[in-house]
Amino acid sequence: MSSTSLAKSKRAALFGQLQIGSFVTAPGVFDMISARIADRMGFNALYMTGYGTVASHLGLPDAGLASYRDMLDRARMIAEGTNTPLIADADTGYGGPLNVWHTVRGYEAAGISAIQIEGQEFPKRCGHTTGRRVVPIDDMVRKLQVASDARSYGDFLIIARTDARTSLGLDEALRRAEAYQRAGADVLFIESPESEAEMEAIGRRFDTPLMANMVEGGRTPVLSAARLKQLGYRIAIFPALGFLAAGAALRAAYGKLRRDGSSAGFDRELYGFDEFNELMGFERVWEFDRTYGPDDA
Repeated sequence: MSSTSLAKSKRAALFGQLQIGSFVTAPGVFDMISARIADRMGFNALYMTGYGTVASHLGLPDAGLASYRDMLDRARMIAEGTNTPLIADADTGYGGPLNVWHTVRGYEAAGISAIQIEGQEFPKRCGHTTGRRVVPIDDMVRKLQVASDARSYGDFLIIARTDARTSLGLDEALRRAEAYQRAGADVLFIESPESEAEMEAIGRRFDTPLMANMVEGGRTPVLSAARLKQLGYRIAIFPALGFLAAGAALRAAYGKLRRDGSSAGFDRELYGFDEFNELMGFERVWEFDRTYGPDDA
């Protein structure tokens, strides 16, 4: 299947899941190892986390330090290397309305199935940290109108995020989400509600699909898929689970190596080396060598 056909198929798959009312669970992926592992596990979407991608690529906090090109290149790499629909964080659209236009076109061309745009002031902040400030509501509405007009495909989903809950309260966050819905957003993302009761209030307010951000140790309670669906949510992203698990595993492995000078006797589960070779595609390299001989150039 060509990359264009694959991107079309993935967009249609995610769009179709929401149309029929399915609940979408999307693990956070942040590099090609996490993406390839998650891609094989039967999820109906993946989520390219801004926090994890910036951390793995730059080793820096998710605080507006990654550029449009940084994120687009990584989104394209993940989309091209996986068969699962990809939801991708696009921060604030990387500037004003003109930047949003180019961001939507770029993410579409990269094979993304859904783009997330947030209404924060620049430099933006991770949604479960402090220091977030939001732009005037009209500025974000204009960005969403541009995003809706910029897309080439009707099944390319626009996810509108507001961080107003933390600084301005739930009522203002709800008011903004209503405006974003009218501006053309396909999915609404009210970031960091602080109780199950607040999440229930959000669910009662909207018929438009809602996205929940489940961050282990974050500001929002992590709920079961059944409970989220009951509350009215249609998508749940788990952006931090992968890199928090990977960080803990690496700390344990490297700690053992530092203490003992060897991995001998390491008692944690490791990915099998042969299995990892297969995950990375070495079998295709070996098949090429059998057909054409080793490259001695």
